[in-house]
Amino acid sequence: MGEFLYGAATSAHQVEGNNVHNDWWAWEQRHPEVENSGRAADHYRLFKEDFKLAKSFKHNAHRLSLEWSRIEPESGKFDKAALAHYREVLTELKRLDMKVLVTLHHFTNPQWLAVRGGWLNGQTPERFVKYAGMVSDYLGDLVDYWITINEPMVYAAQSYWRGEWPPQKRNLWLMNRVIKQMARGHKHAYRMLKKKRPEVAVGIAKHVVSYVPEEPDELDDRLLASLENWWFNHRWFQLTGKSNDFIGVNYYFERTVKASLWPPLAKQVPWHGAKSELDWPIRPKGLTRALKEMWRYKLPLYVTENGLADQDDNQRPDFIRDHLRAVERAQAEGVKVQGYFHWSLLDNFEWAEGYKARFGLVAVDYQTMKRRPRLSARVYQAIIEQATEGS
Repeated sequence: MGEFLYGAATSAHQVEGNNVHNDWWAWEQRHPEVENSGRAADHYRLFKEDFKLAKSFKHNAHRLSLEWSRIEPESGKFDKAALAHYREVLTELKRLDMKVLVTLHHFTNPQWLAVRGGWLNGQTPERFVKYAGMVSDYLGDLVDYWITINEPMVYAAQSYWRGEWPPQKRNLWLMNRVIKQMARGHKHAYRMLKKKRPEVAVGIAKHVVSYVPEEPDELDDRLLASLENWWFNHRWFQLTGKSNDFIGVNYYFERTVKASLWPPLAKQVPWHGAKSELDWPIRPKGLTRALKEMWRYKLPLYVTENGLADQDDNQRPDFIRDHLRAVERAQAEGVKVQGYFHWSLLDNFEWAEGYKARFGLVAVDYQTMKRRPRLSARVYQAIIEQATEGS
């Protein structure tokens, strides 16, 4: 099966700082009431320090994303300096003997693409493939795993249904079109990346929610849970077919659902157990269920994100222990899980939540940019050391 990958994850807009050419940055300028990403965690400048910390925690892999708008700030014009920077970033990870997972699209679009309609534009899948091809040509020799798109269903829902993220649309038809367009972009990018480097695995990072009926004996509750599971967890794979070498599972919570005869017909049952600072339920058993759910595709699985907002680090040590035990339970049932990436290596800009949500193994002082490893980073390190002892 190969070496189990232990690491953490980041994304470009959330940690790099000053991604001035993308749609999120433009949206932040238009909305002074929302928190601006600004310098973020200044990772663009401090990446060597951050990777040194990750290596000191015994991580043997790291997941990061590239910022499309840095690499292609204008349509068809690729920035060689940005590509050179990312080559330096990936070379540093290789120097530290870490496996490299690279995400090509993590929620942000170049501003030039956004003004053309973003993923609603019929030409966007081809533009995405062109960008991915340029990246593969310049950086592909340093990449162990490609992730084409991060959480496409979340992006489509947040931006085109709930209207909380740019471009803040609320239209079911538009959301569905975006999902189909992203699926087309993923399939075309998969074929292109495999043609260029057949030996490099290509997959997706899919947010997976475990849906549980409140009353398992009630047919309507079971049907509701099944419908939500199909729509959110599986529709993407029906659209993309056999264009994955692996599946990245981003798991944060489980939801208990209840069917009703009166609007709203689908209700989310409140969770009265432990929660994160964002009120997300902490339910490790849901990760076992999520991994078993994704195992139906019989592809290698990686937990590409799993974490919680916990500024004081009171819950995170047990959270990591409990969720890694959940991975082990899935493995014991025959599920091929080959890696775990905690979200996140660093405190970062958490989209609409701004900077109040602290997800990092490493605390960041946003005034001085000083890094401070939290206790949970050392707990995770001890787990890795125990798991890899003698290997």
